[in-house]
Amino acid sequence: MFSYRHGFHAGNHADVLKHMVLIAVLRHLTAKPTAISVVDTHAGAGLYRLDSDFADTSGEAQDGILKLVASPLAAEAPPLLADYLQLLASFNPSGKTRVYPGSPFVTQALLRQEAKDKLWLFELHPTDSKALATHVEQLHAGRQIGLKREDGFEGLRALLPPPSRRGLVLIDPSYELKHDYARVAATLQESLRKFATGTYMIWYPVIPRPEAHELPRRLKTLANQAGKPWLHAILSIGQSPERAKTHTPGEATPRPGLTASGVFLVNPPHTLKASLQETLPPVLEVLGRGKGQAQLVESGG
Repeated sequence: MFSYRHGFHAGNHADVLKHMVLIAVLRHLTAKPTAISVVDTHAGAGLYRLDSDFADTSGEAQDGILKLVASPLAAEAPPLLADYLQLLASFNPSGKTRVYPGSPFVTQALLRQEAKDKLWLFELHPTDSKALATHVEQLHAGRQIGLKREDGFEGLRALLPPPSRRGLVLIDPSYELKHDYARVAATLQESLRKFATGTYMIWYPVIPRPEAHELPRRLKTLANQAGKPWLHAILSIGQSPERAKTHTPGEATPRPGLTASGVFLVNPPHTLKASLQETLPPVLEVLGRGKGQAQLVESGG
């Protein structure tokens, strides 16, 4: 249950998609003066070193954020990407991208003290929850951040609806367990009953598993049944040709790693679809690496 560690994957293409969208949603929500509450159901360690043993082992950041930062696109980025890169740079004042902020730190960087915005973080992994607590303590954020070593699916229930009736729920489990897919759908269904006006953002891996293929269809159905607008985006960078070249005949076929991921939002910002349609094609030009490259942005409701 606790084998997944996001440190191996920090800064990969999935983080690029997820955090660009997360920033756009937070910018939209904080444009109004009323306080917001953000719940991150699977927070991870919060902050990651891209020069750590974890990151070096996988090398996923090299095919993700590090490739983007080093590309000509970084100098002429569309607004959505530029905002993301600027926030990332604030964590790396030396100019070298060594630190990568996870969703908790991306979110906290955009919350407002004067509006009394609130961030709730859930992390059940014993090592990551300890690291998260250490990292959060360094922020000196006081009561702005609530940290719980609990199951985020369960803990979310007590926090909805938030006092201000404005907020975001980010659901981003590891999907190590097949029933995570069903729990995501059930959590969205229950949460919409309690907090129908909230914005919900769900990340998921695009992998050859029936549950993964069914999840966005199930989420669309739930949003449509609730009469709520939705947005669905996928970024697929394709299979690395180098992996096939280095494979030795007779050895077990190496696992391809994650090549695509998606985000599904209920009650998304009305400007997000156009921003993604502008941003994902040039991002894919930089990150694409072989067969299977694709990007999708669709909406409904």
